Amino acid sequence: MSRWPASVLFVCNLNRVRSPMAAGLTCKLYGEAMQVKSCGLEPSEDVDPMAGVIMQEIGVDLFAHRPADFADERLEAFGLIVTLSPEAAAVVAARAPAGVEIEHWPVTDPTLEDGPRDMRLDAYRRARRELETRIVERFGPPPEWE
Repeated sequence: MSRWPASVLFVCNLNRVRSPMAAGLTCKLYGEAMQVKSCGLEPSEDVDPMAGVIMQEIGVDLFAHRPADFADERLEAFGLIVTLSPEAAAVVAARAPAGVEIEHWPVTDPTLEDGPRDMRLDAYRRARRELETRIVERFGPPPEWE
């Protein structure tokens, strides 16, 4: 049995950092093996520039990403919903229909890092590595790794 759901939705607060990073990584690792989307409870107008920069380092372009609104998503259309913030976990738990698998991945919010630009970029890279680790643990090795 495949560990890959047919579709996965990553949900965070603003759909500006962690959820688009998770969606971008999942698409990069698994290609079209599953439908992948991300959204936010109160979506921002654009992606966080630092998230865009650190994802470009691995060949994922987030600058074209336009944040999506959780309220617009049909939750029953997803086999798995992954929440990336406590607020998203609470809202999804209250609104997801029966039968939809929900997981919460408490990934560190890199926007909370203070300090010089290099230190902040390193926080984003740590979040990216944390997401990649969780993605591979959940879905198994990507086809190119086998």
